Amino acid sequence: MKLDGVIFDLDGTLGDTLPVCFAAFRRALEGFSGRHYTDEEIAALFGPSEEGMIQRMVPDRWQACLEAYLAAYEEESARSARLFPCIETALRLLRDRGVALAVVTGKGADSAAVSLEHLRLAEFFDVVETGSPDGSVKPLAIRRVLAKWGIAAERVAYVGDVPTDMEAAKEAGVIPLAAGWAATSDADTLSALSPLETFRDVREFIAWIEKNVEPRSG
Repeated sequence: MKLDGVIFDLDGTLGDTLPVCFAAFRRALEGFSGRHYTDEEIAALFGPSEEGMIQRMVPDRWQACLEAYLAAYEEESARSARLFPCIETALRLLRDRGVALAVVTGKGADSAAVSLEHLRLAEFFDVVETGSPDGSVKPLAIRRVLAKWGIAAERVAYVGDVPTDMEAAKEAGVIPLAAGWAATSDADTLSALSPLETFRDVREFIAWIEKNVEPRSG
């Protein structure tokens, strides 16, 4: 396969960071709304960046709540953010084969930078596109990566862990690859959306790269 670029989602794909998101949101929202939010309630708010989510939840004090969230996110990341096993091996393998690497995430720029720093992944990605407070913009963000790289969509894959990632990949015209290795992901649901491949373990992804991704010449 002639694959010249791979774009990754962040939370639930590169890192086991959704628990960090839930904990930070819970701390910030409890302080400003006075109520406890479950993981499921927080996940239902995903789509906009954290700024947009908090603007909707705490419209009168959203800026202070966002600051509290980012402080909590930094602390929770230092405490518990971790890579999925073998992710770094997969990234090095792709890089060694000359494949360009990028991140497209719905996270805001500040929290994305914190995650990439704590996961020690920043060195791998020449482009990082983050979310919008107005809602999901992943197809547009994927197209921006393609434009920056100057690579045709059919030679680029997007790896994500939720159905909306597969839908965004298809809308942008890139190859959808389903990352079903997180406890929060449902590999069967992802597979039903007809990605090129569904991986239930990062090692399956590595084996697929070794078999299917040709080293770039030159």
